[in-house]
Amino acid sequence: MENVVVLIVGAGPAGLATAACLSKFSIPYVIVEREDCSASLWRNRAYDRLKLHLAKEFCELPHMSYPVDAPTYIPKNIFVKYLDDYIDRFNIQPKYLTNVESSTYDNDKKCWSIVAHDMAKCTIVKFTTKFLVVASGENSAQNIPMILGLQSFPGDVIHSSSYKSGKSYSGKNVLVVGSGNSGMEIAYDLATHGANTSILIRSPVCTCSIYFIGYNFYIVTTRSIAIFQCYY
Repeated sequence: MENVVVLIVGAGPAGLATAACLSKFSIPYVIVEREDCSASLWRNRAYDRLKLHLAKEFCELPHMSYPVDAPTYIPKNIFVKYLDDYIDRFNIQPKYLTNVESSTYDNDKKCWSIVAHDMAKCTIVKFTTKFLVVASGENSAQNIPMILGLQSFPGDVIHSSSYKSGKSYSGKNVLVVGSGNSGMEIAYDLATHGANTSILIRSPVCTCSIYFIGYNFYIVTTRSIAIFQCYY
């Protein structure tokens, strides 16, 4: 049993920012991450052309600015490098491959009891903590909805978190369902790589002639390729 003041679940941007702020006040903490790296969504489940869709001054983590020569809209690779530098600067040491399986609050003792699985050692790890910070991300679990006829769909079906680039879709028919930030961005990427790209939107939408860049979305296709993005 490991006793800690603060337990942070998740080593994405929010978890890392929490750790840095706690360090500034010399508050001890432990940060656990179920993947084998920090910011796994950014490293492993984001498309190549992804950029932050707000200017860099609105996307900095606490206590550390971007380099002065960084572009206004930060590309994925620069953002990941920024997070790595952030970890080094604040000496953040996540416990990787540690998956939280349960948490229980004791009203009498005013503390949390946490049970986690150390996947590297195949052992159970237990924590008690006064404060529990859940920073596992709102888009951490993908979901492909059940659609009539999808199982007999002759083309490919993937979740949009598996989408990387439109290079392999050149000449194929692709239907994007939805117009969120990443829907517009993925559709644009597909079109620039020669895919026959269309967009369907369930609800009325206002369009304007600006360039959208961002992250969350849900996407499908026609005879050639089907791509979904839905998160719980």
